[in-house]
Amino acid sequence: MIPTAFLVAACFWLCLAGVCYAYVGYPLIICCLARWFGRRSQAEPLSDEELPVLSLLIAAYNEEAVIDERVRNALALDYPADKLEIVVACDGCSDATAAIVERYAHRGVRLLDYPQRRGKATVLNDTFRVLNGDIVMLSDANTNTDASAARKLVRWFRDPMVGVVCGRLVLTDPKTGHNVDSLYWKYETFLKRYEGRLGALLGTNGAIYAIRREQFQPIPANTILDDLVIPLRARLQSNCAIIYDAQAIAYEETPADVRDEFRRRSRIGAGGFQSIGLLGKLLNPRRGWIAFTFLSHKVLRWLCPFLLVGMLLSSMLLSQDSFYAGLLLAQGAFYTLALMLSWVPGQPRAIKPLRLTTMFTSMNAALLMGFWLWASGGQKAAWRRTARLSVMVEAVQPLTAPAERASKSYAHSSVA
Repeated sequence: MIPTAFLVAACFWLCLAGVCYAYVGYPLIICCLARWFGRRSQAEPLSDEELPVLSLLIAAYNEEAVIDERVRNALALDYPADKLEIVVACDGCSDATAAIVERYAHRGVRLLDYPQRRGKATVLNDTFRVLNGDIVMLSDANTNTDASAARKLVRWFRDPMVGVVCGRLVLTDPKTGHNVDSLYWKYETFLKRYEGRLGALLGTNGAIYAIRREQFQPIPANTILDDLVIPLRARLQSNCAIIYDAQAIAYEETPADVRDEFRRRSRIGAGGFQSIGLLGKLLNPRRGWIAFTFLSHKVLRWLCPFLLVGMLLSSMLLSQDSFYAGLLLAQGAFYTLALMLSWVPGQPRAIKPLRLTTMFTSMNAALLMGFWLWASGGQKAAWRRTARLSVMVEAVQPLTAPAERASKSYAHSSVA
């Protein structure tokens, strides 16, 4: 019979190996695989005559603080007016969002004012049926897009195998103008770049992506991560290519409150566990590289909180051994440091690298909370607004001073 201590030790090392692989091993492997087997794709610009009819769809819920700015930003896109349809779909808004959008009706902005709040998934399902564009570009109410973003997204659809194109989201801190998770976001962008080169990109940024209207598959009404599920269901249905274009840029602020960021990540976690059931067929090895990336980048990442708990419990059970007692102490120090740094105001340069402990810990705690919300049915599909400061972005010009910004809201993006 195998000794219990051996089984507990094996549990510890397997959990540690899983965490290390998810966050360090997989990025190294995907980089090598993309260099060996991937290809760099390029798309030539389209002339005005070649551009397809484009529908820009913005789903909104109580966005009166930002919707005027968002519509003006959409109208400033470098795209022929006769080929651009701007649609704002209101999900039972109880504020002045719809009234503000109506002010732009004379400029061709189309309002779909759904009277009852039903959740973003249902709004998207109903709205896609009445859009006129061959290509649909989806964005959020709290996002500003670069003027050239639409042209850069649609140029890829010249290739009939391309079904979805994801743009690059630039996140900014509402106070400093910089992203508090800048290293993490660069890490995620790194993965997107190489997964895209391998032809195995997973989902999109909800703030900026485009899809062929004919490729859209209605999603369940309770879908939480629509920007993950919509592209991957299209991939499952038609085996279409999902492209990442780093030159098509959108700008969005992170929440001003740490609790809001935790709530956002918990929602993403709940949506992640939900999506395993919706997209489980992607794990079939016959799907090729995308089965590998979905398992490694998504599923294993979502399971990391349980691996961390497994490490902690197994090292506690083995703490009579001085080696495992040291490992237990190291884990305790790591989490204590993460908690302490979360209370340090500002971003002192000297401790900035150490804040990775806080980011890592809070992200996995949010995923654990997300699992509970999903398992208990506590996470609803309808989004809730998150208080934000507004950001003014004109093309690729610098951000305005924080003091000049007003209140802004949030719509989720599946990056966890």
